[in-house]
Amino acid sequence: MKYIVGFSRIFVGILFIISGFIKLNDPVGFSFKLEEYFSSGVLDMPFFEPHALTISIIVVVLEVLLGVMLLIGFRVKFTVWSLLLMIIGFTFLTFYSAYFNKVTDCGCFGDAIKLTPWESFTKDIILLVLILILFIGRKYIIPFFTPRTDRLVMFFALVFCGFYVYHVLNHLPVIDFRPYEIGKNIEDGMNTPPDAPESIFEYAWKFNVDGKEKIVVTNGDYPKVDGDFIDVETTEIQKGYEPPVHDFTIEQDGEDFAAALLQEPKLVMVIAYDLRKTNEAAYEAIKRVTDKAIKKGYKVVGMSASNDSQTAKLIADNKLNFEFYYTDETTLKTIVRSNPGVLVLEKGTIIEKVHYNDLDALAF
Repeated sequence: MKYIVGFSRIFVGILFIISGFIKLNDPVGFSFKLEEYFSSGVLDMPFFEPHALTISIIVVVLEVLLGVMLLIGFRVKFTVWSLLLMIIGFTFLTFYSAYFNKVTDCGCFGDAIKLTPWESFTKDIILLVLILILFIGRKYIIPFFTPRTDRLVMFFALVFCGFYVYHVLNHLPVIDFRPYEIGKNIEDGMNTPPDAPESIFEYAWKFNVDGKEKIVVTNGDYPKVDGDFIDVETTEIQKGYEPPVHDFTIEQDGEDFAAALLQEPKLVMVIAYDLRKTNEAAYEAIKRVTDKAIKKGYKVVGMSASNDSQTAKLIADNKLNFEFYYTDETTLKTIVRSNPGVLVLEKGTIIEKVHYNDLDALAF
């Protein structure tokens, strides 16, 4: 039991630190995932949605700290109880997502590692078993350091988490795991390689044969059955390749200008996924840098999921010298974790990407 607890302690502790740190690097992204869970179509707790970012920060910091506490053996009883309650909550969410197919990505490892709902649930079941072992054998979790050293370790871990969260919230994630990181070409991300695996579907054909129902399963071909066709059910049994960049459009009046704009040699994108939630005070600086970009020959466009009346009001209020195009809100949230944020592109390749607090760092 001692060795099993020792293995579980190291495995769970390291995994919680890694998982927590990945989300700590992008708490805004994790808050978007929490908003999905709180929405009326999932858990139906919309009153939590305005507090998603705060909850996100608390959860990810706690996740990191609990991993550290487990590894050093600090406050063992509190640690194992907290881990047990947290993993029970996570397991419920991942099972709910998988069984009802509500949230297709739990966000357990942010954008670094994508897991299907059932993969996430399986991961949480394994963790639940390991944490139950820790709970039962907690007497074998011996502190590595003196109580004074433990407190110092925890103090510095908390300070590190606090400063890190403050930095990424006021700038951008230090590590960008998304397909829109600096140096990536958006058009290349939309392409599917010729040798990419295709989706495989299973078709359950239902026929009426001599008054009895008969089901024939194939992988696509219409079966030769001497009977009357009733219905067919399609199931994807193997997911095919999905380009990292999808659902990317830049629309205006029903026309998609993405292909043309991504060929621009000097393009600036001002991205504000929702103008009702955007930082209005940032548009004074947005106007200053975009006017400067226009003078230097850049084409400047705004991209938002808000309606025409909202974008027209923003342009008029801030005397902006560029037009807004419509883009899917989820896509915009993925591109940049800032509302507004600015991208500089060269023929579809992202050269710069900044938070509205760092607009002066743009090198026009």
